[in-house]
Amino acid sequence: MWTHYEPLHVVTYFHPRSRAAFEAVGLRGYWRGYFAGRAAPLGATDAAPVVAVFFTFAPHMVGRALPAVWQLATPAEALRARLTGAVQALAELTYELPEKHLAEAAELLEAAALAVEPGGRVLGAANAALPRAEYPLARLWQASTTLREHRGDGHVAALVAAGLDPVETLAWRIADGMQPVMLTGRGWSEEQWRAAHDRLVGRGWLTPEGKPSEEGRAGFRAVEEATDRAAAHPWQALGTERVDRLRELLEPLARRCHTMIPPGNPIGLPALPG
Repeated sequence: MWTHYEPLHVVTYFHPRSRAAFEAVGLRGYWRGYFAGRAAPLGATDAAPVVAVFFTFAPHMVGRALPAVWQLATPAEALRARLTGAVQALAELTYELPEKHLAEAAELLEAAALAVEPGGRVLGAANAALPRAEYPLARLWQASTTLREHRGDGHVAALVAAGLDPVETLAWRIADGMQPVMLTGRGWSEEQWRAAHDRLVGRGWLTPEGKPSEEGRAGFRAVEEATDRAAAHPWQALGTERVDRLRELLEPLARRCHTMIPPGNPIGLPALPG
């Protein structure tokens, strides 16, 4: 299900209408919009909580944006901008789909989002607490965002439980084939990456040549399985029949939204099969 709802959420990072909406409230520059928009459900927070919940960003990179962005736009303004931009992006990408299709998808995706477990999920809970949107595209985007942040919170918990720090996590993903933008785009230095790489070699997750070992693959597979277990409740609550119907409804939306995601995207979202 992640591969079907995540593309709806990420238009807020990659679509020009989303960028324009942030710029319209004074958040010029990609990272101002990113940090303000994603952190806005937490209120006018400073950098420390965002370093914790976003996890993979170097603290100094977060600190360049927060709390300074709140002098440019309030959290309420950032929330309106991110929803406005996302809805405009989705409208452009899904205009050929009938309103009935979008409304049914929104109803089911919202039902899943209403079933998220807030305990221990800071970003998921903060997004779940936002007011319900009125129109189908806004409801679709907000529900997808609540579900992806809920899943992300569980993923961070699984990484921490596995003993991986943020830069080790990125170093592992790069060794396993992810584009290096995962490292450079999140503010870590070459020295920090090299030290993390060496720690992964020391724990047996990477070979001395920097290739993933069987132990490492098994360890990270356990992280992904723990992430899936932590994210399962909304789909269990929805039930198999409604999940299957929702997947069917989301398929054309996800494919359209996927066209906005750059190759080697830093979120690691695979293309839909077929």
